[in-house]
Amino acid sequence: MRILSGLGLCLLAVAAVPALAGSQAAAPNVLSARERAEGWQLLFNGRDLSGWRSFDGRAPSSSWEVRDGTLMLTANSGRMRGADLVTAESYGAFELTLDWKVERGGNSGVLYLARNAPQTTHIYETGLEMQILDDAGHSDGKIPSHRAGALYDITVPPAGAAHPAGSWNHARLRVEPGRVRQWLNGKLTADVTFGDDAWRKRVAASKFATMPLFGTFPNGVIGLQDHGHPVAFRNIKLRRLGPSATVGQ
Repeated sequence: MRILSGLGLCLLAVAAVPALAGSQAAAPNVLSARERAEGWQLLFNGRDLSGWRSFDGRAPSSSWEVRDGTLMLTANSGRMRGADLVTAESYGAFELTLDWKVERGGNSGVLYLARNAPQTTHIYETGLEMQILDDAGHSDGKIPSHRAGALYDITVPPAGAAHPAGSWNHARLRVEPGRVRQWLNGKLTADVTFGDDAWRKRVAASKFATMPLFGTFPNGVIGLQDHGHPVAFRNIKLRRLGPSATVGQ
């Protein structure tokens, strides 16, 4: 019995090795060897706000913090304050993945192809938004095109795409010349042409119809929205998809 027990312990120890390796590979804010080979880069290093700034060009608002490898907005006023966090670089054709989590009633968004252009004040006047929301706890959850995963006020995501408040969600978006796609937790939530007549008709039928520069730029910054509700992000990764992606704002 002692021999068998010792053998059993050895087998358990051996089995634990790949499990440990897997947990290390799944550590947040780390690129795998495959991701590095495919050209992915970390936009958030898990330690500080390097590579990020406020939309107005100043340093990030003090309401954005890094805690235990998570990028967090701590504001809880419930009102948009214009303290959106954006990348220092601009991107055109790219693929982006990230994890997000909100509390009960939370509202935020990932904005892209955004510019701080003349005659504009807010990031949403130019940039497209992948909606972040607690569908069950926020009033916007009653509006189909405002639910989590939507190309905000443009597309309607499938029912139940988002996980409950307090849970992590995995978002992916892919921007190519003439096409935009979004996924939430593996479900396609938006697939639209971009920059053509069909796109302009979509915009004309949305709340952005009065914003002449909305969705008109082929490149811009990526932003995390300050909607006055706590929100958390991690594993923010991006890869450029073509030579036209590297451009200045």
